[in-house]
Amino acid sequence: MAIGEMLAKKIRGLREVLARDKGLKERLANIGHLLTGNVLTSLIGLVGFALTARALGPTAYGVLALCFTYTSAIERLVNFQSWQPLIKYGAEAENAERLTSLLKFGLMLDISAAATGWLIAVTLVWAAAPWFGISEELSGLVILYCSVLPFQITGMPTAVLRLFGKFRSIAFRQVATSLLRVMLCAIGVALGGGLFEFVLIWMVTQIIGALSIVSLALAELHRRGMLGGMLTASLRGITSQFPGLWKFAISTNLSLTLRSSANQFDTLLVGYLADPAAAGLYHIAKRIGRLAQQVGDQVQAVLYPDLTRAWASQAFSEFHRIVAQTRGLLLCLGIVLVGGVYLTIGTILELAVGSEFVAAAPLVLVQSIAVTLILYGTVMRLALLAMGREDQILRGVLIATLAFHATALLLIPRIGAMGANIAHIVMALIWLSVMTVAYRRTPAN
Repeated sequence: MAIGEMLAKKIRGLREVLARDKGLKERLANIGHLLTGNVLTSLIGLVGFALTARALGPTAYGVLALCFTYTSAIERLVNFQSWQPLIKYGAEAENAERLTSLLKFGLMLDISAAATGWLIAVTLVWAAAPWFGISEELSGLVILYCSVLPFQITGMPTAVLRLFGKFRSIAFRQVATSLLRVMLCAIGVALGGGLFEFVLIWMVTQIIGALSIVSLALAELHRRGMLGGMLTASLRGITSQFPGLWKFAISTNLSLTLRSSANQFDTLLVGYLADPAAAGLYHIAKRIGRLAQQVGDQVQAVLYPDLTRAWASQAFSEFHRIVAQTRGLLLCLGIVLVGGVYLTIGTILELAVGSEFVAAAPLVLVQSIAVTLILYGTVMRLALLAMGREDQILRGVLIATLAFHATALLLIPRIGAMGANIAHIVMALIWLSVMTVAYRRTPAN
């Protein structure tokens, strides 16, 4: 009875807060749209992974995981993630002309990064494969999968959809792409497809997903009468119009590159220091254990424009209230995640991908702890970006990444894939600590 009364009181309190704080209510609604799409995408995505894993087995699936991990790692290394500077400076743009020039700048960054990423990825495989004893068959599959890279021009489109609040469109695109992948995977299973066929399936659906977000953004710009202005906009003097634009873009890109060396190369490290089967188990663990991190991505999508506008307008009390509210929500979510994984992960793995992958259960549990720490720190990272403190983010990422690699190189040869998971916890703890100190030292706090 007492517990029921306490729960009812909490619910009434939440309703009162939502009634008073319209901004929070709107943010939760937008996050809800993205989460609905993301949950469906994740569940559908797990079906695609389950079909692929069952069709290929741990070793062949590990090879496929190495293919898309490699291309994803190269993309992250060279991609400027232009949506971050575009949202920061776009939220402050006084008129449509300045905004279209900024968007064209982002589009040029995206195209340049995509072309450079493809060239680097193919060259590295061609030149380095013999040195590492990689077979011609595996090298060919990786080079084939690199075909996704020229299409990864999603930074500017992401910024457009987030700036204009098109969160339902983003959610719909994610679900549609995942459904297509599952359908093709089911066909592959029915026809007895092997590794090559599943590489094609994952490659084609990734390309379609990238093209779809570009199409949605261009359609939104056309609807607002801004598409022609963006295509013909001049980039002359763009850095004088937006002081600090290049510094912000380069700093955030370096931060992402450093983080990617841990979040993308970890599977490659496990595959190299252990074996492809271990890499397959580890990749499965990452996919399941990081489902909640997708929630952080959706929160980021909604929160970052609001924080940027609040900081630019010097609404400091609102700024810090948004940060505090969101951190509390994500911490609760992380705690629920760890508890749920502990109770159910063994059964989920056996039902979803088969008994061969049940050994990944402890990996998922440890990974979920790292994800909880990352979720909590995500909000402070966004706050520091909105403040223009990208230098502090870069500093924190550098220290945390060095700690990750030191831990991973020490532990993976000794305890296998679990060493990479422990390294992620070390990295998350250090990153969270540095973000917290930098945020609390902000003069407006």
